Amino acid sequence: MDWMETLVVVVHVVIAVALVGLVLIQQGKGADAGAAFGGGASQTVFGSQGSGSFLTRLTTILAIVFFVTSFSLAVFAKQRAEVAGEAGIPMVQESSHSAPMEQASEADAAQSSETESGESDLPELE
Repeated sequence: MDWMETLVVVVHVVIAVALVGLVLIQQGKGADAGAAFGGGASQTVFGSQGSGSFLTRLTTILAIVFFVTSFSLAVFAKQRAEVAGEAGIPMVQESSHSAPMEQASEADAAQSSETESGESDLPELE
């Protein structure tokens, strides 16, 4: 893994954990009604306005960084796939739905030819 790709992965994971933490810290919209009637909002760290706007802005910034790192990781993955294709590493190809049917019909044909000739690899039961 390139050092740049490693750095992007580390930043991506740290941002993901930070986003989860920020979302869990934030209060819902219904919590504002209690604070309006003296629910202890003056004791908050961020003042009587609360921490809503600060945490909302921070969450927005972290979400943007998360999307940028996600896009960067997708570009890195595409580049790795192109290099793997050029190196001669076999690529997974989608098979058609008729392939299993063809294999099954070949197996049926082999069984019918065995029963017609009377020879079989299976031991006979008495």
